[in-house]
Amino acid sequence: MKLMRVGEAGREKPALLDADGKIRDLSAHVADIAGEAISPSGLARIAALDPKSLPELAPGRIGACVAGTGKFICIGLNFSDHAAETGATVPPEPVIFMKATSAISGPNDTVLIPRGSEKTDWEVELGVVIGKTAKYVSEAEALDYVAGYCVSHDVSERAFQTERAGQWTKGKSCDTFGPIGPWLVTKDEIDDPQNLGMWLKVNGQTMQNGSSKTMVYGVAQIVSYLSQFMSLHPGDVISTGTPPGVGMGMKPPRFLRNGDVVELGIEGLGSQKQSFVADR
Repeated sequence: MKLMRVGEAGREKPALLDADGKIRDLSAHVADIAGEAISPSGLARIAALDPKSLPELAPGRIGACVAGTGKFICIGLNFSDHAAETGATVPPEPVIFMKATSAISGPNDTVLIPRGSEKTDWEVELGVVIGKTAKYVSEAEALDYVAGYCVSHDVSERAFQTERAGQWTKGKSCDTFGPIGPWLVTKDEIDDPQNLGMWLKVNGQTMQNGSSKTMVYGVAQIVSYLSQFMSLHPGDVISTGTPPGVGMGMKPPRFLRNGDVVELGIEGLGSQKQSFVADR
């Protein structure tokens, strides 16, 4: 299934995209795409519905594909070819950092370039949405705790991230720096999360054209690893790293400016399109 949230920010309705590309209203059956609704039993109840029996919603703004996210966890330097372009070595364990949940936005919402930004950058990433609480899970059972996948844009301000004192979080958490969606695609639709094409364009020019094949640590490894240190809860999102082609890796580096348009997508998970606007 392709689950989504449609409507004005803060007033989104839960919905699904049917086989004909029509948006169907789920609000009579679930309060939101969150919590119990994305548990294995909740997803089974939604799957049992006849989409044609659900009211059709007019196309409109698409919100973040999941609500109630308690943790937005990111994995850094998780593509061998991306690590190489940044001059970093492949880490011996996953590099974990947090992105503030206040950064979450819809897949096509305007992204604000923060005040004082010099180096706002792009990163297409595979997002993993947790469906049930995971604690101390093995790699073999890790995918049982995944509700599905989505496109995640880990927008980054590199000067804030690496040239200011402290940790990466402040370069990753600016308002609107976390577009997710358009859909939460349930895991049964994805045969292999480690074999998905990923792409990103800036003003129509392809910058990233990679694959989840080159991830150092795969989805199952990441979910298991994180669960050794913290419980993962329904609605938590894990952004799993980016392939090469980011602005900071170019020679000379290239960064986003007011008026730039970024498009990005992942095979089977849909695409996003954002205009970047200076935050006055």
